[in-house]
Amino acid sequence: MGNVLVLYESNNRGYTQRMAELIAEGAKSVNSIEVRLRSIDEASADDLLWCDGIALGSPTNLGTVSWRMKKWWDDISFDVWLKLDGKLGCAFSSSGSVGGGAEHTCQTLKTILMNFGILVFGVTDYVAPKTAPHYGAICAGEPRSEGEQAMCHRLGKRLAEWVAVYFDGRSDLHPINAAYDREPRWDKS
Repeated sequence: MGNVLVLYESNNRGYTQRMAELIAEGAKSVNSIEVRLRSIDEASADDLLWCDGIALGSPTNLGTVSWRMKKWWDDISFDVWLKLDGKLGCAFSSSGSVGGGAEHTCQTLKTILMNFGILVFGVTDYVAPKTAPHYGAICAGEPRSEGEQAMCHRLGKRLAEWVAVYFDGRSDLHPINAAYDREPRWDKS
């Protein structure tokens, strides 16, 4: 049974927390995957050691990762250094507006994960017209639209599928073999 950690920091509006909840729901949709949903206020090094895969989320602050998320990793690094190699990871972020830096924040979060030896991935699936979590799930504000919610759900599901494939040997859940609507659904006009 694979283990997925959805770890996030959220500002007072709770937009990133809502994304984390949707990502956790997506991960839970894969059979035999155990999911922990933790804010950085309640998470510990034990959560990182427990998981096989991690979805890491932060609000976008001044175009990049929040200082609280960066500090959390700075403070915990001694406890987990050289102990996370080979785990799987992805990222998500909410920002104040489209173009506010959420994709950059996802890339920064992935850089943090890579520094601990965590293997990161993107998702090629379009979940709605013009909506795909290529670099991670991103939202301007709260994930209200069906597409934004589907993007979060798909990111969590894909993380859980990769964990099931690589840690549980479930090749039937490899994305190429999975029964998704794999046709791109973007507006071609």
